[in-house]
Amino acid sequence: MSEPLRTLIAPERLLHQLHTPGWVVVDCRHDLGNPDFGRAAYAKGHIPGAHFLHMDDELSGPRTGRNGRHPLPDPDTLARRLGEIGIDRNTQVVAYDDGGGMYAARLWWLLNWLGHHDAAVLDGGFQAWCSASAPLSRTPATPTPTRFDADIQPLAVDVNYVDTHKGTDAMHLIDARSPDRFRGENETIDPVGGHIPGAVNRFFKDNLGPDGRFKPAEQLRREFTTLLAGRPPKHVVHQCGSGVTACHNLLAMEVAGLPGGRLYPGSWSEWCADAGRAVARGA
Repeated sequence: MSEPLRTLIAPERLLHQLHTPGWVVVDCRHDLGNPDFGRAAYAKGHIPGAHFLHMDDELSGPRTGRNGRHPLPDPDTLARRLGEIGIDRNTQVVAYDDGGGMYAARLWWLLNWLGHHDAAVLDGGFQAWCSASAPLSRTPATPTPTRFDADIQPLAVDVNYVDTHKGTDAMHLIDARSPDRFRGENETIDPVGGHIPGAVNRFFKDNLGPDGRFKPAEQLRREFTTLLAGRPPKHVVHQCGSGVTACHNLLAMEVAGLPGGRLYPGSWSEWCADAGRAVARGA
């Protein structure tokens, strides 16, 4: 029996394993500006046997206006949904999207948060699958429901932790947004531009090569080691706009052999919802 996959899987490997018992593929395609995009894309064509999970409806929880744009889902609700599509604690999960892994990595992180580590992101995503001339289907997957038992892991921190530890040696805050948004420029998603004081910027797309696949582990390790500047990975807290693309940096660090970082799920969208919180701008 092969070792479980816990970071990435190549399209060629997935094609070989596509109908392997105990494997479940999940389509995570999404568009922040068009919430209906993912379901429409799934209906148009998806990896055979893949199930669809929606970023807003299933991979996030209810918004209050002060808890960010993609708050964490209720763990019991998510566990129940995972069981409905055939995922239990023995399942090898493969997640994919068409955004370089930015949405699939969210499911990867959520599964780890629930204590399920046998999860991988399709390297290169839907584009790489299609480029490999792999098959597509328009038939919705037929699940074999099971029971998923969650075992919550301490992989997240809240806004109070970030506020208390910002600017200290105990927390190295890494922001996954684009450099212009980090600087407070061209902000079109959140009502306030800027970043959390003390944060450093690592645009999640910098984890990818020109082919849309993750850079080699050795290269990622060099780049993140430079960014950490001697700090241990366990002191790292990742954030972005709403706790989605930050998971991409968490996955990249895992690929690089630098595990231990945590996620601030509320991220900038939660932080800036309180006018009393400090805002930094510029590089």
